[in-house]
Amino acid sequence: MRPLLRRLGLLVAVAATLLTFTTVPATPAPPTIPAASAAAAVPLSQGKSVTASGTEGAFSARNAVDGEAATRWSSGFTDVQWLQVDLGAPATIRQVTLDWEAAYAKSFQIQLSNDAATWTTVHTTTQGTGGSQSLAVSGTGRFVRLYATERATAFGYSLWTFAVRTTTDGGSGGDTLLSYGRPGAASTSQSDQNCWECTPARAFDRDPASRWATSSTTGWTDPAWISVDLGATAQIDRIVLQWDPAYAKSFQIQVSSNGTDWTPIYSTTTGTGLKETLQVTGTGRHVRMYGTERATPYGYSLWEFQVYGTGGAPNPAPPLPADPATPPRLVWSDEFDGAAGGKPDPAKWKADPGTGQNGELQYYSDHDNAALDGAGHLVMEARKQATPGKGCPPDPLSGSTTCQYTSARMNTGSTFQFTYGRVEARIKVPKGNGLWPAFWMMGGDFLTGRPWPYNGEIDIMEILGKDVKTAYSTVHAPAYNGGGGIGSPYRLPQDADFSDDFHTWTADWTSKGIVYGLDGRTVFTLDKDQVEATRGPWIFDHPHYMILNLAVGGDWPGPTDITTPFPSKLLVDYVRVYQ
Repeated sequence: MRPLLRRLGLLVAVAATLLTFTTVPATPAPPTIPAASAAAAVPLSQGKSVTASGTEGAFSARNAVDGEAATRWSSGFTDVQWLQVDLGAPATIRQVTLDWEAAYAKSFQIQLSNDAATWTTVHTTTQGTGGSQSLAVSGTGRFVRLYATERATAFGYSLWTFAVRTTTDGGSGGDTLLSYGRPGAASTSQSDQNCWECTPARAFDRDPASRWATSSTTGWTDPAWISVDLGATAQIDRIVLQWDPAYAKSFQIQVSSNGTDWTPIYSTTTGTGLKETLQVTGTGRHVRMYGTERATPYGYSLWEFQVYGTGGAPNPAPPLPADPATPPRLVWSDEFDGAAGGKPDPAKWKADPGTGQNGELQYYSDHDNAALDGAGHLVMEARKQATPGKGCPPDPLSGSTTCQYTSARMNTGSTFQFTYGRVEARIKVPKGNGLWPAFWMMGGDFLTGRPWPYNGEIDIMEILGKDVKTAYSTVHAPAYNGGGGIGSPYRLPQDADFSDDFHTWTADWTSKGIVYGLDGRTVFTLDKDQVEATRGPWIFDHPHYMILNLAVGGDWPGPTDITTPFPSKLLVDYVRVYQ
């Protein structure tokens, strides 16, 4: 199940230019999401006049719209309660974000009004989940109200944040994403084994892992174009292009009222590729990228072509995930408490039996190699044990192509998937040539058929048993994967051996990137904007699941030999997720 992933030589080389690498003194680290996760755009509701049905003590209504993540509004302890904000003037509302304290609403409505007397409901639920909820809505009003009718706890209702936006992309003003899901057209498009169904629609789906490309048989020529029909006349003020390596050196952005007669509103002969954000001014129903000079021998290809402005007939885009609360809350954990010999909790972990990829030599058993030790640890054990009928690459010691080793691999794919948060695990790794322990995450759409690396992979910890003084953390995506994945090696103070003791790995994952930590110190930071500007699309803003495994052999760790100890054990003290 695990795809071809890593090539060490290139991995180290890309790290120096692509990552912000910061080392700080080791200090005890509470589960605090880094400040970089704060949303860049100011909600339309921030600082506006706000009223409520009631408050509890000092937890006033204005705390929900003050922009401070550590202050909150709390209501009285009855079911029907409300909180409303006056935006000062009517606005088209596209998104409402609720960051709940533990006292949340099971049943509630979002309502709009122009006079604070007559209300229109734009969202309703009887299955409120608490936590951070970003709700896609559509309506116009000056007043926006949360109207809660059923509590989920014995207390009242309490919100850290009540944020109202006029876009579904996190923006604050009239800068609406107009192109999402709108019909596209192009001079040509590609659909073959190298770029399957790379049609114009792929550039307007707000999916950074799908793309449009000109035909590989007729489209590697100049000029070429791609356009979108916004459905009605719009005022265009911003264009975002996320290019594949096949980009335009010279191109225009053009607008049209009829899709036939075009007027340029932007022109360049020095296109840079990667991510280009263009401030433009123009009016039209149709918007076109018209390429006149390719930067490579190939054609033109765009992961994303986003048009922003006002007017048009926009389709509300699905709300982007909310960043973790401040302070974050523990939402999932496994402390591996239980009797010696017990199996991993089936409500949390599922075995992933089968052979490995990457030239690995083991056969992963159905939890036969995973058990609790009775002292609060999970033990994942690699053994010198043949599995008749299962084929592996030739064993370096015996030459047999029957799998000569067994080990453990398990994941939360069917039990727990999540977007953003602090992922934390305390692990002790084994030592020995050919051993390859890992704690990592895969995009959940891998389980529904999307191939790697288009689903995204976040590696939190990998260590090679032949070098237990070095650990690695990496991300993989269509534009950077395998040996070209973005990652970095790091070591312990005083060059200590990772296999000598337990160590705690963290990944603070937000809408702004990922901050990796080891034993309370930051080991490196991946910045989303930097990655998009230097390597390609950031594809990690969707649900992922966790994986633990202990591989034997493979292209990267190399083979086992007579010195490799069997059995070898990967110990896990706990795994926790905070949001």
